[in-house]
Amino acid sequence: MGIWQRLLLFGAVSLRAAGGATARLGGSRAMVCRRQLSGAESETLKQRRIQIMSRGLPKQKPIEGVKQVIVVASGKGGVGKSTTAVNLALALAANDSSKAIGLLDVDVYGPSIPKMMNLKGNPELSQSNLMRPLLNYGIACMSMGFLVEENEPVVWRGLMVMSAIEKLLRQVDWGQLDYLVVDMPPGTGDVQLSVSQNIPITGAVIVSTPQDIALMDAHKGAEMFRKVHVPVLGLIQNMSVFQCPKCKHKTHIFGADGARKLAQTLGLEVLGDIPLHLNIREASDTGQPIVFSQPESDEAKAYLRIAVEVVRRLPSPSE
Repeated sequence: MGIWQRLLLFGAVSLRAAGGATARLGGSRAMVCRRQLSGAESETLKQRRIQIMSRGLPKQKPIEGVKQVIVVASGKGGVGKSTTAVNLALALAANDSSKAIGLLDVDVYGPSIPKMMNLKGNPELSQSNLMRPLLNYGIACMSMGFLVEENEPVVWRGLMVMSAIEKLLRQVDWGQLDYLVVDMPPGTGDVQLSVSQNIPITGAVIVSTPQDIALMDAHKGAEMFRKVHVPVLGLIQNMSVFQCPKCKHKTHIFGADGARKLAQTLGLEVLGDIPLHLNIREASDTGQPIVFSQPESDEAKAYLRIAVEVVRRLPSPSE
């Protein structure tokens, strides 16, 4: 099988340009390529596809010691997903001190958890050669950010990223956790699919601002989880409103109630609203998340209420 057939088989290239015309592949080579896909070789490709599809999806295997997994996701970057994941984990612990909580950052290219949780250093290894999570504010944390230098970019291709995700999922000694909150990267790509197909996820929480552009991608994110049979617990409307600290006038900078409209479209509920507030940003940047550092503030109470709604929608661990 030639290189072009292999590329086509795995969806790596397209012979059509965006405008619909045949893309140039060194003069007449594009037409030669098309001819090569006829007849017997076309049948070979067809059989190869059938073989790949027959393998099915990876068999899901629970993370040892973890009772329930909650993924926090968004289709769009920059909507406050990581801030939400951190404060949700802290809120789950604050609402029920008997529960053990973990926080897993699977955003390989842009890990935020180390800074937000004020953690540095490399994980120690257990006797069974598993990485031990770093601990702060009572939350066990693991992130790619613990394995590379703070300012070192992760310039990896897909296979290396998938290998890293596999290690983060399978080579961490979590001990016994009631909830593992997973901070997903933005989008609906390889990482999201790998996590969703390899471990049983109790539920997904979708974070979005009320802005139409963000909601478009949030819609795609929710649909992706449905396609891989992950229950979507609801939406969180982040940066819902800004209140001037001086005159107290409220402004909906990113629009009003966009997430509620999307939730109605999807047949879901909004778990809660988080305002656009300076305290949330400052607390995150200094590694003192607002649920920990200002638990009596209105902003922290919003996260605490959301944590209650999340738990209310989870099945009991025995189900």
